[in-house]
Amino acid sequence: MTTMKDREQAFEAKFALDEELKFKALARRNRLLGLWAAGLLKRADPEAYAKEVIAADFEEAGHEDVVRKIKADFDAAGVPLSEDEIRARMLELLGEAVQQVQNS
Repeated sequence: MTTMKDREQAFEAKFALDEELKFKALARRNRLLGLWAAGLLKRADPEAYAKEVIAADFEEAGHEDVVRKIKADFDAAGVPLSEDEIRARMLELLGEAVQQVQNS
C-alpha cells in the first residue's frame, strides 16, 4: 500500500513541476515576444511593453489574447505583420523560452 501511495505522490509532484515549468516557459515566451514587438514598434521602454504582453495573456485561456494585443498595436503603428506571422514568431520564441527555463 505504501508503494502505491509513494508512486501517487511522485506522480503528483512531477505533474506540479511540469505545470510550473510550462507556466514559466509561456511567461518567458511572452516576455521575449514583447521585447521583439517593442523593437518593431520602436517603444522607448521595451521591458514595460513586454510586461503588457505578459499581462495580456491572463485575459483568457490560450494565446489568442496575446496575438490580438500585438496585432492591434502593430496595426495602430503601421507595422505590416499578420496574425500568422505573429503566431510563427511565438512558436520560435517558445523553443527559446523552454531552453532558457530548463537551463536556469
